[in-house]
Amino acid sequence: MISGLFRVRLWAPVGVFTSLVHCLHQRRVALAELRGADDQKAVDQSLLELKMVQVVFRHGARSPLKPLPQEEQVEWKPQLLEVPPQTQFDYTVTNLVGGPKPHSPFDSQYQKTTLKGGVFAGQLTKVGMQQMFALGERLRKKYVEDTPFLSPTFNPVEVFIRSTNIYRNLESTRCLLAGLFQRQKEGPIVIHTDEASSEVLYPNYQNCWSLQERTRGRKQAAALQPGISEDLETVKEGMGIASGDRVDFLILFDNVAAEQVHSLPSCPTLRRFARMIERRAVDTALYILQREDREGLQMAVGPFLHILESNLLKAADPATPSGKTRKLYLYAAHDVTLMPLLMVLGIFDHKWPPFAVDLTMELYQHRKSKEWFVQLYYHGEEQVPKGCPDRLCPLDKFLNAMSVYSLSPEKYHTLCSEAQVTGLGSGE
Repeated sequence: MISGLFRVRLWAPVGVFTSLVHCLHQRRVALAELRGADDQKAVDQSLLELKMVQVVFRHGARSPLKPLPQEEQVEWKPQLLEVPPQTQFDYTVTNLVGGPKPHSPFDSQYQKTTLKGGVFAGQLTKVGMQQMFALGERLRKKYVEDTPFLSPTFNPVEVFIRSTNIYRNLESTRCLLAGLFQRQKEGPIVIHTDEASSEVLYPNYQNCWSLQERTRGRKQAAALQPGISEDLETVKEGMGIASGDRVDFLILFDNVAAEQVHSLPSCPTLRRFARMIERRAVDTALYILQREDREGLQMAVGPFLHILESNLLKAADPATPSGKTRKLYLYAAHDVTLMPLLMVLGIFDHKWPPFAVDLTMELYQHRKSKEWFVQLYYHGEEQVPKGCPDRLCPLDKFLNAMSVYSLSPEKYHTLCSEAQVTGLGSGE
């Protein structure tokens, strides 16, 4: 979970995707003609060739973002931040066009909160680094060892990396790459990131006033919903937290999840109600996001969906020049990214996205028919996305489902700025 307020920076017009829209239409028609009456025919997977992989992942385990107002607090000692030697891997951070790394207001804010024991809020721990290294090893087994898709050593020609400009995400990416390529590289590792005010790898409430307006009162209202309200009072009373203290299930779950993954001694009430706290945290998030609020979900993850969609289109477009696409795209994001992303894809399992979880999108082409297919995995498990007949989804069907929520930068800016000017967009 991430929080904070930032200044607004308007999107600059980006006209590079206009031709992709036309390409999408042509490709849908072509794919439909190819399938014809054989639409339901089983695909011979031995004839599928892997062309591209996109991985969206949450950072590894970290310290809590905000301590709970109780007398007996868990100690977060600096020893928890020890860096495992196998995860060491040099990298450079730039902005999206290769310039200097932007300032990170999130990290500045986290450093103002020191937890009991001396650790700052939101810091990646040794456990988190090990989780990310393990994820990298899993990807290596699949895309280097089992299927010789990627080179065994890091090659910047093959891999594009983007992360939110938050230190735990940059360090999580380092650990993943160390596991994936076993600390071997043929060129420099560059992680691209953006200004906080224009970031789209998480719902950017400050940059999109319409999204902010739609959700302004929902978080407070969620705590007053029947069931949630009573359960919250039960937990707060058991922990000795005053009724008037501003503690909700999101803060409670953030603490209990962090404590449990590090085997730290949570207070008895947190341990006893851990499952209920997670369930109510999910209920709270769903109340804020609201599945039926299509425009709200569009503004939350639509620009990021557009990036993923554009990567698929460019890879499947025969007119794309050689070297303009990568084999692997890595995106270091957050739980607040993954939850709405899973919702719009129709694969949300009503569980909070855990630390180091990954959403992986594979693109295949049939060697004979030249058809394109997408296969989706969440936490290593095969998924059937919304609008798809099977786990192996024809690209056009997958893109049709995504297009309901995908937003180009221009459309995103228009939707957000129109609401800002007119005062509309409170949502229902």
